[in-house]
Amino acid sequence: MIGASPLRLNLQKPLNIVLIAGEPSGDQLGAALMRSLRLMTSGRIQFHGVGGDAMSALGFQSLFPMSDITVMGFVPVIKKLSLLLNRIKQTADAIIKNPPDMVVIIDSPDFTHRVAKRVRKALPSVPIVDYVSPTVWAWRPQRARHMRRYIDHVLALFPFEPASYYQLNGPPCTYVGHPLIQKLDVLRAGATDIAVRDLAAPTLLILPGSRRSEIDRLLPVFGKAIELMAPKLQGAKLILPAVEHLAADIFTRVADWAIVPRIVTSDMEKHTAFRLARAALCASGTVTLELALANVPMVACYKVSPVEAMIARRVLRVSSVLLPNLILGQNVIPELLQDDCTPERIAGAIMPLLEGGQERDDQLAALARLDTIMRGDITQSPSDAAAYVILSLVQDRMAPSQFIPAET
Repeated sequence: MIGASPLRLNLQKPLNIVLIAGEPSGDQLGAALMRSLRLMTSGRIQFHGVGGDAMSALGFQSLFPMSDITVMGFVPVIKKLSLLLNRIKQTADAIIKNPPDMVVIIDSPDFTHRVAKRVRKALPSVPIVDYVSPTVWAWRPQRARHMRRYIDHVLALFPFEPASYYQLNGPPCTYVGHPLIQKLDVLRAGATDIAVRDLAAPTLLILPGSRRSEIDRLLPVFGKAIELMAPKLQGAKLILPAVEHLAADIFTRVADWAIVPRIVTSDMEKHTAFRLARAALCASGTVTLELALANVPMVACYKVSPVEAMIARRVLRVSSVLLPNLILGQNVIPELLQDDCTPERIAGAIMPLLEGGQERDDQLAALARLDTIMRGDITQSPSDAAAYVILSLVQDRMAPSQFIPAET
């Protein structure tokens, strides 16, 4: 059980820890990890590396702006390739010049793993931890075995990942928990919210994704599905959470829908919508896990280019692309992908979730098991659990006299 006997360090000099995050979600994980490590070392710790605004707010000084390496998609990567290669070298060189006690890479494997390989070659005795596993369980499973050469330990966000690493002969892997577990109090409906969920005129969440490419492909299909369902949705409310910089464009594009959704942009409004929604129509992605933990039945959709779809069919090794289905080990959430993502199929899948019946009951029963599975045996927050593993690995490399048990 992680955290059964928490560690506190009694150090003659501060620990020197390198953190490397490459995108906003990793920056948030890095900031939470910094807080936990500082607490467990009584502040006797120094951080270096690459991070974003959340880490900078805690005094972290990044080698360069994290935005230099925050890039997704084949074409954008090609356009920034020269800069990315320079930043990989710069990051590795800085670590090698000032060898740390530990390197923690956080997600963004296309960048962070390349840095880790260079560091391992130059500094073979410096432990390297990977916080957030690449999707070796979904595609390119050989990566797990190759990671043994330069990764000492993987900190997993999903409970099925340690078994995957064991089966794939990868590095040791520990499940430390997903940060969404800490948001249950703002995601879960109270008694008043449940009364709203059960109204005859329901609230339906529309979540077409946060990237423009996702919105371009899904929003027109969602609109036509709403048109088909409109006669049965008299008085229903539609709420569409959107990222701020895309909200105005989305507002224009949904203005002629049969039922016009209300656009919300703040986290508070989004969380309120999650608590009130009777069902959700969403893009596949992390939002499906948020909805599942909020106990909101859903239908998930996704469309990519024909070339991307062909590649995905050849390389994917999983029976579902949805995180809740993978965690539950049961394909309880309908996923309408590519040619199946049509207005008719969407309408046919969503209406039973709104009206009630076996489909809705089955989903709710499965979702009720999710947070228990995700909590596992962890007695700490995910960041504390991650810090515990990191300090345990550091302990293995240092004299036992430098560690004392935490006070209880």
